[in-house]
Amino acid sequence: MKGVFITIEGVEGCGKTTQLRYLGRHLAEMGYPLETTREPGGTAIAEAVRAVLLDPAHTAMTPTAELFLYEAARAQHVSERIRPALKAGRIVLCDRFVDSTTAYQGGGRGMAWETLNQLHAIATEGLWPHLTILLDIAVEEGLQRVQGVRPRDRIEEESLAFHERVRQAFLQIASLEPERVRVVEGHHSVETVRERVTALVEEFLRSHEF
Repeated sequence: MKGVFITIEGVEGCGKTTQLRYLGRHLAEMGYPLETTREPGGTAIAEAVRAVLLDPAHTAMTPTAELFLYEAARAQHVSERIRPALKAGRIVLCDRFVDSTTAYQGGGRGMAWETLNQLHAIATEGLWPHLTILLDIAVEEGLQRVQGVRPRDRIEEESLAFHERVRQAFLQIASLEPERVRVVEGHHSVETVRERVTALVEEFLRSHEF
């Protein structure tokens, strides 16, 4: 079996972590070999970078420093975890990847997408997801879902306008790459979203003979 790289994306509170867990359980029951991971993170070094990036105390962090930290964590993650798993023939399920950086740093921070894509290519050495599930949800609803669950991290504390720009950037990515990025409405029940995500992934695996 070939390795397959599937990512789940979306704004804060869209439910991607929950859906990734359900999807992983379903694929494991079907007998697929799996590797489940997240960004930023997935390795000891990348998790350490994640702690810096999300710490609310780091209000002085510049957009450029933030961007390079995300890409540094990604470079380590791809080299140490994702590529070896794909080479071993596993399905890699990742909670966020390059699209999040494009949406948050490009859409949210206003950084040039051309620059971001160049850095993505360097950090990943050209690796790109085979399939991306974008869970789309209204920004207000997503932030309401995470309120009170735990203290907000540095990104969650950004303005509503920031998060709206992020959402629109995600939707723009989906419009530019409709074959790779499949949009699922995230405001439905967890079960309804799960069924839709599962159906999309199963269809993709069948059609691509993975």
